[in-house]
Amino acid sequence: MKKKTFTKPFVYGILILYAVVTFMPFLWAILSSFKPLEEIVSGITFFPENFTLNNYTEIFSREPLFLRWMFNSLFITAFMVVLNIIFNSMAGYALARVKFAGRKFWFFLILVVLMIPFQVTLIPSYLILKAFGWLDTYQGLIIPGMVNATFIFMMRQFFLNFPKELEEAAQMDGLSRIGTFFKIVMPLAKPALAAQAVFIFMSSWNDFMRPLIIMSSEEMFTLTLGLNSFKGQYISFWNLIMAASTLMTIPSLLIYAFFNRYFIKGVTFTGGK
Repeated sequence: MKKKTFTKPFVYGILILYAVVTFMPFLWAILSSFKPLEEIVSGITFFPENFTLNNYTEIFSREPLFLRWMFNSLFITAFMVVLNIIFNSMAGYALARVKFAGRKFWFFLILVVLMIPFQVTLIPSYLILKAFGWLDTYQGLIIPGMVNATFIFMMRQFFLNFPKELEEAAQMDGLSRIGTFFKIVMPLAKPALAAQAVFIFMSSWNDFMRPLIIMSSEEMFTLTLGLNSFKGQYISFWNLIMAASTLMTIPSLLIYAFFNRYFIKGVTFTGGK
């Protein structure tokens, strides 16, 4: 009993310390977005001495394409989330429930894809997109990323634990396999879908490498690429970078807050409700 009494505060202390160390740079970045450039480069100060909102207004005056970059990021990310949820879930359900020739082969192929680093496929992906004429286009980012082997595997594991009795009852009531999937299975898979949506949103929203390779015109830049416009050869406008980064963080926080009640359930991969 004494051991548990000692261990619990110690564990909580470590977790609190870790939370503070993790959160402090994020808080400093937000507070720095309200500082003038001179105050940021003069030294490390936590709270702004000369509080200002000019950084946020200067973003749009210095970069008139900032709203376009935000639209590009939102547009691409929204399509990526919706398409991934649909196709990853369908593929995971097929691997878990539907008996078809070559099911084990496709499952092991997905596992092999998981082992291949993303950087290895960059050049082949670029050459394929160039052949299709999809460079510097929305579809060049959306279509290659509309399925993800990681989340196909995740959804398969979820559907393996999904109660078969619900599907059998739906089929006895006359629902087809597709009807059962969309009307019974998908609504009850909200926890797994929410976890998938959060991960996909964060991955797409913060993606820098793929837009850097595919997008060439400034009008097609995403926010991650647009932030580089505030960095020059001889000077970097850190006040504007901090302000733009703060604005870029808001959608991620909203998505997590919206899906938070499903998120914890989703990562446990349980099929019951």
